[in-house]
Amino acid sequence: MFTDAGKLVTITGLVTFIIGLLMIASDKTGLWNGFNWFGNLPFDVKIEKDNFRFYFPIGSSALFSILLTLIFFLFNKFIR
Repeated sequence: MFTDAGKLVTITGLVTFIIGLLMIASDKTGLWNGFNWFGNLPFDVKIEKDNFRFYFPIGSSALFSILLTLIFFLFNKFIR
């Protein structure tokens, strides 16, 4: 069967996949624009010129890191 690390990686992959599908579906259909704030947080660097586009999502990455840390902490505390 799966080891504990294997279960964690599998669940993380599935959750990431589902979130990605939700983001793609919301962007394509326009039914739910709940992810418009992602990438427009403070500390997200956007530089757009005529033929150049630079994007460095520091704020979004920090928020994503904090959320994942919280999820992993709760998973370890209550599932184990």
